[in-house]
Amino acid sequence: MSDTTAEHEANTEELERRVYLGLREDNLDPQDVVALACELFGWLPCTDAVLEVVERKPADVSPAEMTALARRILDDVGFDPGFDLAPERLETLRAALRIMARDLPTRGIQGEPQIEILEDCFPAGAGVRLADGERLDWGGHILPGMCDDPTMALTSLAIMIQESLLERTWRVWPVCPRHDLGVHGSKREGTAVWWCAGDGGHMLAPIGELSHALADR
Repeated sequence: MSDTTAEHEANTEELERRVYLGLREDNLDPQDVVALACELFGWLPCTDAVLEVVERKPADVSPAEMTALARRILDDVGFDPGFDLAPERLETLRAALRIMARDLPTRGIQGEPQIEILEDCFPAGAGVRLADGERLDWGGHILPGMCDDPTMALTSLAIMIQESLLERTWRVWPVCPRHDLGVHGSKREGTAVWWCAGDGGHMLAPIGELSHALADR
């Protein structure tokens, strides 16, 4: 990578972060939007939003228009604020883990698991550290964008944990007692559930309520 390309990428990332925070905190600086558009101009296929910002005088663009253009530019470049600029995502993931943790005793896992940010992964994401120190992140990790929706966060977390446990122990979990089939974390009708494929498919239990479902069998 040339020095010019590295400088461009660093400048672009910094401007994207500033524009995102300006939108988030409702104090968007139009000059940051203009600077970002100019930085992007000529480096990537120019989107309509970038061209509009570059071609128009900032004084002629209303605050509402500039806000809409800034959002479009960030969407066009696929900007993701990660966990650091959107800390509510991490809180959503931690809340999901508290729900998921209620099912772990049915697998013989005790103690309180913790979310662990994986700085060595790209893109940066999160895994789970069990109380005994074992880290679960096999087959991928939880990306920040998965945590914008609590149900998606919980479903993604359940899938990652069960796949990690399967890889480590070669033991399927959870298992539907009616069909003797392994079930999978799934989002069904807006709810995160343990789903069994038996008899055309059915819910074994909502994620977090597995012990009650197994006790009733």
